[in-house]
Amino acid sequence: MTDISPPPPSDGTGGTDGTEPQARSFGDLLDDCVHCGFCLPSCPTYVLWGEEMDSPRGRIHLMAQAHEDVLTDSAVQHFDQCLGCLACVSACPSGVRYDSLIETTRAKVEREHERGVGERLLRAAVFALFPHRGRLELLRGPLRAYQASGASALVRRSGVLDRLSPTLATMERVAPPIRRTPALPELVPAVGRRRAVVGMLTGCVQGAFFPHVNTATARVLASEGADVVVPPSQGCCGALSAHSGRAEEAARFARATIEAFERAGVEAIVVNSAGCGSTMKHYGQVLAEVSAGREWERRAEALGAKVVDLTEFLTELGPVAERRPLPLRAAYHDACHLSHGQGVTRQPRELLRDIPGLEVADLPNADICCGSAGVYNLFQPEAARELGERKSADVRSTDAELLVAGNPGCSLQIASAMERGGRTIAVAHTAQVLDASIRGLPPSALLGG
Repeated sequence: MTDISPPPPSDGTGGTDGTEPQARSFGDLLDDCVHCGFCLPSCPTYVLWGEEMDSPRGRIHLMAQAHEDVLTDSAVQHFDQCLGCLACVSACPSGVRYDSLIETTRAKVEREHERGVGERLLRAAVFALFPHRGRLELLRGPLRAYQASGASALVRRSGVLDRLSPTLATMERVAPPIRRTPALPELVPAVGRRRAVVGMLTGCVQGAFFPHVNTATARVLASEGADVVVPPSQGCCGALSAHSGRAEEAARFARATIEAFERAGVEAIVVNSAGCGSTMKHYGQVLAEVSAGREWERRAEALGAKVVDLTEFLTELGPVAERRPLPLRAAYHDACHLSHGQGVTRQPRELLRDIPGLEVADLPNADICCGSAGVYNLFQPEAARELGERKSADVRSTDAELLVAGNPGCSLQIASAMERGGRTIAVAHTAQVLDASIRGLPPSALLGG
């Protein structure tokens, strides 16, 4: 069997390759920023508003103040308005670990800052629902009935939700079409000669609302000769909680995920959701945030070293399944936590461009976030909407029939913005496009025809 495990850390400095950084103090990390301004053009909120305190270097200045003194309402607002897209990490010539800085700062905000009643209720509701797959699955039936009734079009035309609650309006617009998809078995055997044994994260939101993406992922992996182990005890990986400063909650989810995949005994853990993969690769940092102890941190680092994005795994393994033609023009969107969080940009493009007949266009302004950013579009709906509209304009400029991304939330965010602008577009995960080609499906299978 082929060894597809990521290489061990070469120098311990960490970065977008998934390795953990050496332990350094928060103050030391702050001092790495020389306020050069290279991050400014890459920061979505700075692009939107041109405000220094809504740029990475401006927020780092506020972090230094908060580190020495109490948090102010104004500082918290600027931290909340950060998408956590990590484009500044890719752009920074000084190697500033803004990802570590913003997550530590958000944890401090959650511990020490008293939010208003309405905001506390909204956040409590979001985190009581979205990281819990069982609760999400209870919504599938009502949501499917709502979509089938045609009420969605009426609600959107009326604008009633926009007036009542921008957050509810966003949730309604980006809700994915609910499909009946059989549950994955605990083992999906390799087709032909077995080349690898991998675990697969099914996720909470992904598993409940995008099970067809998981099914396509498993089929592609099996077609390429991988036994796919799907641990039944897995749940949320903790990404949403970690990105929102809920450090203890994120650590609980991380420990449960570590235990589930340790029992699976696999060579690698394949993840098809960008935010989840980015967080799992840095589980050592997630556990260190709550001082979990060296043993847990060691286990977290060991598991993180096994985590690979689907496209990383497939590129390293090499293709054996025949690709059949898909005569389509597609636009590929770089999900932030895939490109900036994991440094994965080449692999998905290579896989897509190897499909006969598939024309792949890159988006202009590819480094700027679409505004989805986990649950950002629920907490900051106005900013997310404006970023979505900018991204939809970039997609329209490509004349693509299909929008492809490695994170379903991004695709739905952009498709929603395009619909508001009067044009619809089909959306698909990279796994679905590969699956359609391997199975010999017609373009209509992806376009909804």
